Amino acid sequence: MFIRSPTQFMQLDSQQPAQIQQYLRERNQLALNETITHSEKPGEGNMNYTLRLRITAPNHADRTLIIKQSRGYVEKYPTIAAPADRAVIEGRFYQRTQGVRAVSERMPRLLDIDEATNILLIEDLGTASDYTFLYQPDRELSEVEARDLAAYLSALHGHFSAPAPDPNFANRAMRSLNHEHIFNYPFLEDNGFDLDSIQPGLQTVAMSYKRNADLKQTVAALGDTYLADGQTLLHGDFYPGSWLQTATGTKIIDPEFCFYGPAEFDLGVLIAHLMMAEQPASLIDAVLTAYERPAGFDDRLRQQFTGVEIMRRLIGLAQLPLSLSLETKQALLKKAHSSL
Repeated sequence: MFIRSPTQFMQLDSQQPAQIQQYLRERNQLALNETITHSEKPGEGNMNYTLRLRITAPNHADRTLIIKQSRGYVEKYPTIAAPADRAVIEGRFYQRTQGVRAVSERMPRLLDIDEATNILLIEDLGTASDYTFLYQPDRELSEVEARDLAAYLSALHGHFSAPAPDPNFANRAMRSLNHEHIFNYPFLEDNGFDLDSIQPGLQTVAMSYKRNADLKQTVAALGDTYLADGQTLLHGDFYPGSWLQTATGTKIIDPEFCFYGPAEFDLGVLIAHLMMAEQPASLIDAVLTAYERPAGFDDRLRQQFTGVEIMRRLIGLAQLPLSLSLETKQALLKKAHSSL
């Protein structure tokens, strides 16, 4: 049993290694002869405070691990409120899926979950980069990587379905946050976000969609589908920022938006990002072919989720590091609209 102590209420701080060290000892994750000798950000994450810790002990090889804490706001954008317990939900996802190798072997191993502090300890996957490099010109997934992504979703959706959703994965607050940024905010005529600051002319392009009452009604209905409980455990944020390119293959991280919902959402988001990253049509077709659809899968609904994900990324707040011309974005928006 973990004894309550002042560090139970701590906030992670890279400038306070002694505090982190004491905390890990209290959690039985650090031996008395081990010392934290270095900490660093492992990548450019948005949501949480995350550190890679290097741990040294006499006569032993150094080891590393990842420590992550979720707080009541988005780490990259502190003015945006977010559910503080999202790391706990992520930890539950690792716990739930650890028995299915086709899922767990593509994710870091969970070492510890502390619900009192919203802190996770997870395996360090080593030197890696996320796949946001795909948004740059002339960068492509290999067919092996594409099939790995499809295989992960197939295994997740195929093995974790239930007649009724598990209340441990309701994740209502995170879904509400995501719902706002996918289905509402991008389509408001005056949301305070000037798209011309992203790319001159984009605000004018966006207004034709923001003023389209029929489109907004369709998107609202799709948002209701997203919010409704479903029967399939989803990753919930299956885009290049959640994929890691490692020495041992493609890995998946950050399932903090997970919930039981429509399988079409995960696949729809995946396809949307392959399209925005200008991946070859043959590669997108390979993913669609390799993905093993669960019973009742609705390809029309998948296309709609693809469409709204493209639109919200191009005209919403959650912008991507895209290198697309305004004309290319116009064409993508038109194609996305036609799928809704």
